[in-house]
Amino acid sequence: MIRFLTWLAGILLLLALIAGGLLLAGIDRQPLVDRSPTISPVAVAQARWLLLTNDPRRLKPGDARQTAIPAGLVDEGINYAATRFLGGRGALVLGRDQAEIRLSLPLPGQLYLNGSATVGRADGKPRLTGARLGWLPLPSSLVDLALAAGLRRAGYQREWQLAYDAIRDLRFEPEHQSLVVSYVWQPAILERARAIAIAPDDLARIRSAHEQLAGLFDHKSAGSRVPLAEVLAPLLDTDGNERMAERRAVLFVLAAYLSERNLAALIPEAAGWPRIRPVAPTLFGRFDSAQHFVISAALAAWAGEPIADAIGLYKELADARHGSGFSFADLAADRAGTNFGELLVRHPERLDDLLAAPFTDSDLAPRIADLPEYLSMQQFQHRFGDTRSPAYRQLTGEIERRIFSLPLYRDIAQP
Repeated sequence: MIRFLTWLAGILLLLALIAGGLLLAGIDRQPLVDRSPTISPVAVAQARWLLLTNDPRRLKPGDARQTAIPAGLVDEGINYAATRFLGGRGALVLGRDQAEIRLSLPLPGQLYLNGSATVGRADGKPRLTGARLGWLPLPSSLVDLALAAGLRRAGYQREWQLAYDAIRDLRFEPEHQSLVVSYVWQPAILERARAIAIAPDDLARIRSAHEQLAGLFDHKSAGSRVPLAEVLAPLLDTDGNERMAERRAVLFVLAAYLSERNLAALIPEAAGWPRIRPVAPTLFGRFDSAQHFVISAALAAWAGEPIADAIGLYKELADARHGSGFSFADLAADRAGTNFGELLVRHPERLDDLLAAPFTDSDLAPRIADLPEYLSMQQFQHRFGDTRSPAYRQLTGEIERRIFSLPLYRDIAQP
């Protein structure tokens, strides 16, 4: 028995030394990936086009499709996931017959844990062909086992297998900066994606928020206008242990309502929920400003600030080309809403303080009436050049200053 215990202790010590050695091999004073968490409007446009051309609602079981996924979109998606879920940074580097995924995680003492994995193809399927932790090469089989264990622990093994089985061919095309994927559609992929996006507990909260909104508007005249503060105050006033999740559900329902989207398209059960009377929430008397504020708040609360900011800027640039024109007033409502959504998740005590007393729209967002609007792309370029120009940055900086001078957002660290 003593010999066995000695052997067991030796094995455990060896494993600990190996694990420690692997970690030390991956630690560096410089990150392998050093970039901003920002998502570009270009990536939003690419994602939108990809969804439109591969709309799962229009696909039949067994439909064979081929689509080119922009490498830049995958690259920004990897960085977004690394930022939001790991607190690090990520990147994709596309090669002729493979793609390299890079990752850097910050550690105490201004150190970084760096790693990378190379994905190739075998029989048309993606295959892990190599991996490194810092300077140390790792066996692909070991990384495969770690990936499988991580998927099992996260509860996504079935979803991963469904997506993997759907792929029939994968090609890397660096000359076009794209990954070309051939796949066979199976409805179970969409069903599982919905289940991941909205857990059963979230579904119950969303239904409750929907019923609360329907009840609130039942006391309003159809077509009437009501300040956004008067809508948010009763819906967000909850003090339970799950108040953050309940408030996120409120923003989800309000965003769906204000965007005039059919909630049943995402949640089939919603087809049987109470109908909401047509009432127009407004921010400073404007319906469009309430739309921008609430949709950005919901995006930030559910998906994070980079996505909310990118979608808001993308929409204004699209409006400048083909719509009502670029509006800095809309952009201000977007940025205020984004900060409101982030505050709901990260600083719930601020929202509790807001709800403790009557408040108005001016507590939610800064003044917007004097900001330039309805600028065509030609007018925008004449006055501001592009979104990197000093003139543009000066005006957006003024918008940020106004937002962070409001008591609700004051002293919260700006990105």
